[in-house]
Parts: sequence; C-alpha cells; structure tokens
Amino acid sequence: MSTLYHSTRSNDATVTSTQAIIAGIAPDGGLYVSDALGETQLDLTRVCGQSWRATCNDVLNTLVGDLSAETIARCVDEAYASFTSDAVTPVSAIGNDWLLELYHGPTCAFKDVALQMLPRLMTASLAHEAAASGSAPQRIMILTATSGDTGKAALAGFADVEGIGCTVFFPAGGVSDVQRLQMVTQPGANVAVAGIHGNFDDAQTTVKRIFGDRALAERLAEQGMALSSANSINVGRLVPQVVYYFDAYAQLVRSGAISCGDEVDFCVPTGNFGDVLAGYYAKQLGLPVHQFVVASNTNDVLTEFLTTGRYNRVRPFEKTISPSMDILVSSNLERLLYYASGRDCELVAQLMRSLDETGEYQVPAELFAEISGLFRCGSANDDDTRSAIARAWQTDGRLIDPHTAVGKHVLDTREGTGHARVLLSTASPYKFSPAVLEALGESTEGLSGFDCMDRLEALTNTQAPAPLAALREAPVRFRDEIEREAMPAYVEDACKRLL
Repeated sequence: MSTLYHSTRSNDATVTSTQAIIAGIAPDGGLYVSDALGETQLDLTRVCGQSWRATCNDVLNTLVGDLSAETIARCVDEAYASFTSDAVTPVSAIGNDWLLELYHGPTCAFKDVALQMLPRLMTASLAHEAAASGSAPQRIMILTATSGDTGKAALAGFADVEGIGCTVFFPAGGVSDVQRLQMVTQPGANVAVAGIHGNFDDAQTTVKRIFGDRALAERLAEQGMALSSANSINVGRLVPQVVYYFDAYAQLVRSGAISCGDEVDFCVPTGNFGDVLAGYYAKQLGLPVHQFVVASNTNDVLTEFLTTGRYNRVRPFEKTISPSMDILVSSNLERLLYYASGRDCELVAQLMRSLDETGEYQVPAELFAEISGLFRCGSANDDDTRSAIARAWQTDGRLIDPHTAVGKHVLDTREGTGHARVLLSTASPYKFSPAVLEALGESTEGLSGFDCMDRLEALTNTQAPAPLAALREAPVRFRDEIEREAMPAYVEDACKRLL
C-alpha cells in the first residue's frame, strides 16, 4: 500500500515514499512527512520477542509502504551483514542506567545504522520508479554536509553503488583527525570529498541552497541526473533509526529490566535533532516512552529552545571536543514542529522564514507546551564532558566517546523519574582518542592521533576497532579545501565526472 508524503511547509503536493527517498528534500525546502504516522501501531509483544532484523522489517514496511515486503527484507539482510555485533545495536549496563551501543557498524558510529540501509532503499526506490514509468533509472548524486560521522557513513554506504555518486563536504579543521581520515581515504570510483572554509552550518546551509537551485536541477535533469541527500533530512535516512529504539526496549524486556508496557526514558546527545526525532517516530508507532532528554554541548541552541520556546542561531559558534554536535541549525526540528503543532504547514513555513530571515523564531505557547511535555534537555561544556568520560571509566569501567559523555553528564545531573533510562552511545571512543585520553588524565602533547590511539589501548586494556586502526596505512585520496561559494560548482563538476 502506497505511503504518501508531503512537505512540512505545504501539503498541496504529495509524493510516494519512494519518491520522497529519491528526492531527499521537498522542492520548497521543507522536509518530507507522512500524515499516516501514528495510524499504525507496532505490536509491542511481538517486537519484544523478535530479532533486530524482524523489527526493522516491521518498521520499514510501516513507513515505506511503496516497496514490497520481499524487497525490504532483502535490503535489511544486506544492510546489517557487516555489523560486528549480532545484536546490531546491543544494550549494556552503565551504572544504574543503560547504554544503547550504536557504533558496531563499519564506520564505528550510529550513522551506520541508517547509512548502510539508505543506499539499498535508494536503489530499490529508483528501480521501483523506473518500472512504474517505463524509463531507465535516474542517476543520483548524493550531496551531504557532515559534522563528522555522516560523511564517512554515507561514503561507505554509497561507494561504487551503480548509478549513484556521493559528494561530501566537511568543515576543514572542524572534525577529529580520525573522522577526517575516514573520509579523505575513502575508496570508490563514484565519491568526492572536500573540506570547506567554514563550520558545519555553513556547509549545511549551502547544501540546502544547492538543492533549491532550479537552474542547476534543470541542467542535471537534461543529462538524466538529480541530487538527493544522505543527511537525516532524507526520510530514508531517518526511518531506519526508529528501529533501535524499539529493539533497545525489547532487549530490556528480555533481560528482565522492565516489563512489556513499562515506560522508559531515552537520553540522546544530538545537534541536528535527527537521532532524537527517530525516537519520537517510535513513540508515534506505539513505543512506551515517558520522556526524551536532549543533550547538547556548548552549542546549546536546542537547550535554549526546549527551555524557552525560542530558537536562536545568532550566537557564537564554539568548537568543542564533541565536534559532531557543533551545530546551530537543527534541521530535523522542523519535522517535530509540524507534528506537534497539529500538522500546521502554514505555521512551520512561517517559522522557517523567520529563521532564514532573522536567525530566530518563537513558537506559540500551545506548541511549546506540547513539545516541553515530552522533551527535557540539558547541556555540557568541555570540562563537564571530560569529567563524564573519566567518571564512566573510573566508576563504571566503561570507555565512552565525548558525544556520549555529553549525554552522560546531562543524565547524571538529572533526578530519576522512576523509569529505566537509556543513553544513546553514538560513536566509538577511538574516533576521538586524543580527547578521551586527555579526559583520563594523560598528556597528548606531541602525540599524533594514532599515538593517542595506541596509548589509549595500553592505558585501558581495550582495543581500537579494526576499521579505525587500519586508517594509519590508508592512502589519502582527497585533499581539496574550498570556499563555501565554490560548493555549487564543485557539485556540478562531480556529477559530470562521477555519474
């Protein structure tokens, strides 16, 4: 059965789920949403008794209704074959709380859960649309801005996928050494990588403008090409992340930590709001969630919003030791505004115009009350983050990365609600070895990133994931650094070269 989507800013035109996945972003700059969200509830008893892959099939069949169950099953089997844990995203104890380990994929970050799936959904969607129209499949250039982890996960997922290219922009000097090496050493004949002189918001804003460049779109269309996104603005990227919320709950039930039907709390370190929005989708599908705790670093625009109802990106941009969260424009918040406002496209369009023109907006009191009833918040500066890393290791024997540590600090400073609390752990600590090593009291002066990795292994008697350790031998393929104004031309040239 077809699932229809439309823009958060207008419901005048609808597209199918496959068309939404291919396009990535709506023509008016809005994000694709489905008004069917919440009409179907997953059977919680069934979820608690089945595997991760079975739940993944259930979620995708519910939200991507235009692909056959057989096609989705094949995509699921292929996407998660490379994960190092049979559980895909295992849950483990950390003190009196629980850690949802999202870093067992090929690039050691939570983005793998979605970006091992998205290329398969994209390919299947292109084939579905081509069959419906009787034409050859369109060629697609995936265009992605990254604050660190999305870029590598997208590159790894789309490398050498036929008919699809992948161009990634990252803030030069704004990601960890390991994150940078993961991207610039990426093999594949269909990929391009460039650092930009600016921050993540500069890259993301320019990417959105490129998507809205009608002249470019027309030139590409004449050659049978189009642009799409691997950021969480793409619904095909967002939907697979819903799965690990359900599966974490099922693991807690099977372990005896909770009973089926009990409510739980989730604490999510996030900058772009996509990871926590996936949890909101899970709640709409029937997951018993008491509250979400949104954890921010010093770039605490979400903390201010969830405290006051005012979103203001006009503030100093801080570079932190949790660089993947160094974001001031949280794109996926737009989807929450749509659903929480009673699906008011006109209001969302008005708020987004205000954000674009003035850098801020204030939501109506009723909308703020709806959001603040479910979402709590907190923030951590770099000192807080380091202390949380040290405390997790010394008290709980758990080595966590700086982003997870932001969440740990926020969780530790909040009173319990009487519900089980699950902290989303977003990346391997070895992606940020210097910061983690310093947090454990060791000097990193004069040490390379790989020296820090070696020292961290020796200090903690743990082992760096093989894909990260192998980077020291990988040849650098991409050295481009460009101004943000040069990004549109870079993308058009990549389309000509790679597709």
